[in-house]
Amino acid sequence: MHPLGEYYLWCDHRAKQEAAQITELAHREGLKAVEWCGGVYSSEWGFAKLLHWLRHNPDKRKQFASAFEHCDMVAATLCGITDPAMVKRSICAMGHKWLWNPQLGGLPPESFLIKLDPLLAGVRTKLEGHYATSDEIAGRLSPAWASQLGLRAGIPIPVGAFDAHWDAIGAGAMEGDVVNVVGTSTCIIAYVKQAQLVPGVCGVVQGSVHPQYTGVEAGLSATGDIFAAIARRANTNVAELSQGLEKYRAGSTGLIRMTWDNGDRTVLVNPNLGGMTIGWNLQHTAQDELFAAIEGTAFHTRVILDRMTEYGASTRRVINSGGIPQSNAMLNQIYANVLGKPVLVPSSKVTGIGSAIFAFLAAGTFQTIEEAQRQICPAHKTFAPQNEEQATYHQLYSLYRRLYFNFGGPAGEDHFGDVLPKLIEIARQETNRGAETGSELIRR
Repeated sequence: MHPLGEYYLWCDHRAKQEAAQITELAHREGLKAVEWCGGVYSSEWGFAKLLHWLRHNPDKRKQFASAFEHCDMVAATLCGITDPAMVKRSICAMGHKWLWNPQLGGLPPESFLIKLDPLLAGVRTKLEGHYATSDEIAGRLSPAWASQLGLRAGIPIPVGAFDAHWDAIGAGAMEGDVVNVVGTSTCIIAYVKQAQLVPGVCGVVQGSVHPQYTGVEAGLSATGDIFAAIARRANTNVAELSQGLEKYRAGSTGLIRMTWDNGDRTVLVNPNLGGMTIGWNLQHTAQDELFAAIEGTAFHTRVILDRMTEYGASTRRVINSGGIPQSNAMLNQIYANVLGKPVLVPSSKVTGIGSAIFAFLAAGTFQTIEEAQRQICPAHKTFAPQNEEQATYHQLYSLYRRLYFNFGGPAGEDHFGDVLPKLIEIARQETNRGAETGSELIRR
């Protein structure tokens, strides 16, 4: 199996048109699978990216054998598997990103895919195979890779999953917990015994996080990337710009920051949005914007948790994992105040612990995930809500929700949902016109 081109990163939104077409056709045809991924198909997901690739690489179409999520490709490569039909595919990846649902017959029917675009003819067959949770074995380390890595051939390799889903396990998550994996973006992960459809989330998939529970995924398309962009525009870095943030109080900047700089992943699932700050005056600084942006990501997270709770996936505990919470106590405290719940932060980095747990299960070192978590997951530091700050954020959150749904939702007489998409459209048109005429334009 040889890649036909570069990987599509999850945050690559070039397939916006394809995603919109999938969503429209799915609702017109009554494709139930789209409801299990929040009702809106995202440009961050598999079929949109594959269709975009097929449309833009006509010279390579005849060579196309299959498409794989990175977690499945890595496992197959290490196992020395060369036949696409023999690769075990992750239920986590296929359930959240490829409309796969075992109760609905697996992948969308061939008739749906062909109606979407004839280029997808035969793709369903090329994506078929054994779909498995991460407590199953994908294969064993091949002699060739064992030699390169200095390991023993035959080591069992578990079926893969997405990094954030395994990070939730590594962070010590239990049933009913919500884990915010906060880094360049935020992936919000939970697992529950039973969950109903949750409009606007990235998927409700049995076995995607913990094999015995139903996984729920949501998130923000940009978090740390926004902080970095604010610092970059101020000719500094986030660490320096963060010095002194502890002097700020809830709402003290007078700003509300809508953190749509890379679109909205959940719950609007709209890539055609841009960041927005309300309340600027002539004295505001880059540090003010940074503080407001941290508040904004917390408000957005609360919108998501409220939506999950509304549809049966309530929050027992909140765990802030990922790279940023380890080094930004102010962010954790703001999240506790905005969410109105204690926020737990692992006392040490958990990157890789989730994957280690599933590797230990494959090797037989532990018999259950819970046993492994008790033995190797770090303890948590707790950030408790502060009553006075929490009261202020309760007022600000009501304003944030109004802005969120009025500027991010459908356009209407009393809503402004067309403003940000129109700004992006005009900027793109003028940039293209400038490229055609040879003039230089400033663009965002």
